[in-house]
Amino acid sequence: MEISSGGVCAAKGFKASGVHCGIRKNRAKRDLSLIFSEKRAAAAAVYTTNLVKGAPLTVTKKHIADGFAQAVICNSGNANTCNEGGIEIAEETCELLSKELNIPAEDIVVASTGVIGQPLDIEPIKNGIPELVGALSGDGSIPAAEGIMTTDTKVKEVAVSFHIGGKECKIGGIAKGSGMIHPNMATMLVFITTDCAISSEMLKKALSSDIQTTFNMISVDGDTSTNDMVTLLANGMAENEEITAEGEDFDTFMKALNTVTVYLCRKIAGDGEGATKLIECRVAGAKTKEIAKTVAKSVICSSLTKAAMFGADANWGRVLCAIGYSGADVDITKIDVSFKSAKGEIPVCKNGAGIPFSEEKAKEILLEDEIEILVSLNSGKYSSTAWGCDLTYDYVKINGDYRT
Repeated sequence: MEISSGGVCAAKGFKASGVHCGIRKNRAKRDLSLIFSEKRAAAAAVYTTNLVKGAPLTVTKKHIADGFAQAVICNSGNANTCNEGGIEIAEETCELLSKELNIPAEDIVVASTGVIGQPLDIEPIKNGIPELVGALSGDGSIPAAEGIMTTDTKVKEVAVSFHIGGKECKIGGIAKGSGMIHPNMATMLVFITTDCAISSEMLKKALSSDIQTTFNMISVDGDTSTNDMVTLLANGMAENEEITAEGEDFDTFMKALNTVTVYLCRKIAGDGEGATKLIECRVAGAKTKEIAKTVAKSVICSSLTKAAMFGADANWGRVLCAIGYSGADVDITKIDVSFKSAKGEIPVCKNGAGIPFSEEKAKEILLEDEIEILVSLNSGKYSSTAWGCDLTYDYVKINGDYRT
């Protein structure tokens, strides 16, 4: 398993592009992205559990109901959510692209991200699609990643290579996500591609399983987006024997997928709106896996803990407070807490009570841009990890006038 370059274009047969078509006022910002596979690919996706859903999600669900797709188109600057005629616009987008690519509209995944409740004009998309298709390239992952960004400050892409049956396979992804992140399935928009041959059924199983410990375990602000979607395409061009059941090959694929998704989780959490620090909470010693997940998620969702991390304040009481109201079945008198970063590790709580520690050393540790909160429940063998970020003044500034 090795980190590779190329993002969503690392796998054989995939090209991508990103252009400015005019949805966003800033002409320097790309606002329309495309991912295209030379061959029709097995497809799987997971979607937001928010009852208010973007129109593109409805169309995508219908299109990949047969387990296959060949292209992904996504615009930024407008979520196409709560819009009259939103479904028609999403469908027309697919129709326009299908003619340009000469593939069925039903083989196209469509996505949108941006402001909710504003009308989306089809004209910029219609005018931009020819340029978008013409720009398709094996080096197009970064332009595509830029085209799906909204308040993101950093491009998020990664790829890894792995071997199945003696054949080299690659899997790569791009993501957008900075605010409105508190997923109950996945988060924001993530597009993953692979040339590994795997059946649609096993692809769905792999993605549905993976998100439980990756995208379902991050939070920036406690808000679940209306447009969250993670899509995975597998075109089989690595020519390995198709994975159709669980076993060693499926386990290898799962490991590769997890490497990509964990990387993207960390990038999304670390790029939270206004964030200055990535927070990773690792919980060990839980009686069940669900308890470990609940505790980890509660800690990284705590606004008071997030604010303390922003201020480099080793206020461990806020960590215990978050555990206490999480609803998890834990014995508070057994809990140990430590803070860790590149500057070292410092225990701050033992058996649910404070212990003497150097405030100066703790501050030095917490001033780093990646912080680990280590929680040991000392009650079992299960563990879990969740990712979040600090809560800063800039979060309010960004969201105070996001629409206007």
